Amino acid sequence: MGLLDHVVVPIADETDAVETADALNLYLDGVRRVTAIHVIEKGGGVVDKAPMEKRRADAAHYLSVFDVQLGGSVDIDMRMSFGTNVAETILETAEDVEATAIAYRPRGGNRLVRLLSGDTGARLATNGELPVVSLGKRPNIEAISGNPSSDTDTEVRG
Repeated sequence: MGLLDHVVVPIADETDAVETADALNLYLDGVRRVTAIHVIEKGGGVVDKAPMEKRRADAAHYLSVFDVQLGGSVDIDMRMSFGTNVAETILETAEDVEATAIAYRPRGGNRLVRLLSGDTGARLATNGELPVVSLGKRPNIEAISGNPSSDTDTEVRG
């Protein structure tokens, strides 16, 4: 079984669905199955950010966009999950589906924003047992052409 046989892929919004699918496309030769997940963050006793039906509809749309972007090139299981901690919910899902890795696309923001909001990528890499694959924002030139390049963003942690 390879590192990317079954990856859990978190999807945050429509833009993220498109960009993550594009980044993942570079590695589909090694992927047999994808579990795409959108976590609807619960307030934990606080009023939710938007009505639940809207949040469910948005999540279904984001997951559908991801599925369409991959164009049927891999088996995809789409999940909508609820939790007060996004990283923990993703890790629990990965364990439940017996994934081999978690693959995500960093969502940007400066260090202060990530510190204040809680960097989900860092929590995934440090709190879980599975390898975490950070998909680059730009195409991986080496993967496409076979020529090494320092202009790539993809790294594996775990």
